[in-house]
Amino acid sequence: MKVGIPKERRAGEARVAGSPDMVKKLVAMGVELLVEAGAGEGAMVSDAAFAEAGATIAPDAAAVYGGSDVVVRVRRPLTEAETEAEGGDEITAMQSGAALIGMLSPGDDREQLDHYAAQGINAFSMELMPRISRAQAMDALSSQSNLAGYKAVIDAAARYTRIFPMMMTAAGALAPARVLVLGAGVAGLQAIATARRLGAIVSAFDVRTAARQEVESLGATFIEVESEESGDAAGGYAKEMSDDYKRRQGELVHETLKKQDIVITTALIPGRPAPTLITAAMVADMKPGSVIVDMAVASGGNCELSDGEGEVIAHGVTILGRGDLPSSLAADTSALYARNLLNVLTLMIDEESGALAIDWEDEIIVGMLLTRDGRVVHPRFTDE
Repeated sequence: MKVGIPKERRAGEARVAGSPDMVKKLVAMGVELLVEAGAGEGAMVSDAAFAEAGATIAPDAAAVYGGSDVVVRVRRPLTEAETEAEGGDEITAMQSGAALIGMLSPGDDREQLDHYAAQGINAFSMELMPRISRAQAMDALSSQSNLAGYKAVIDAAARYTRIFPMMMTAAGALAPARVLVLGAGVAGLQAIATARRLGAIVSAFDVRTAARQEVESLGATFIEVESEESGDAAGGYAKEMSDDYKRRQGELVHETLKKQDIVITTALIPGRPAPTLITAAMVADMKPGSVIVDMAVASGGNCELSDGEGEVIAHGVTILGRGDLPSSLAADTSALYARNLLNVLTLMIDEESGALAIDWEDEIIVGMLLTRDGRVVHPRFTDE
């Protein structure tokens, strides 16, 4: 069996869906690896490193797609509509019957799922990984969000014109920065931990009451809306809240923002646009020099004034809307993602023969599977 690792071609994407360590372990299982020349450049992994680990370096994407039984990627393939600016159609280049595994963003382009099906591709989306204990080592959303939460705080510190920790000097004392984290999932908890390590006074908000213990265990203050309504949904996700709750939440966030120096927003609702937590009016009442990092910008953003293209300054407040935080730490995020993929592939490969042996009834496989045998099969995306 052959596993292919093509170079990512989407603008701003520096990660690679593999590592030398992943290659070594797959080769030891009897799998052949095809890696496109230059695939690891953005993540500081050379062709020589892949080759030394046992991979064959393919001259171009066509050789990878045409010669692979399984293709692993970071982001979804380029569509025909995107080829004029970016290069060839990556879907039609794949063999019929091949498997495609990656963070395919299935909700972003429903027609692309039909394209996978028409091409005969068995597509698996890493974002749909079931939240069960057995799948934790395959959870790419968590591995990538973890480092993104760290980077959000580092970016905020770089743009903030004061220091994070309290500092005593001969000329007087400097007060610590106050950091508010909105959303205490994986990214939010890492943001809290990083801000605390830098010496800031940190508070956090989440609609999920279950988040309180995790926030407080990191030394941050948990702020909450006084309500009997809970935002806890299945799988540890947040659910959509009532209009009354949202009104109270807005009032609480507005008052809290007035006292903050740094705000990190991470709030997401699966399958829906990101909730707007910070309005333009709230930004206007923040302290000049404050910084907001909107980590949800790829899903519409938590701040009304966020710009997915980068930086906005409004009312003296710097708003960083970055959807490429994992890519900005490509060496480490690629290494973690490769481990996630290795665990997925190990589940699909027969250990003795090295052949593809997918258990189509395994709950992890069922949860990830988008298309099979020429059909869109995931219930969230079928028309049935």
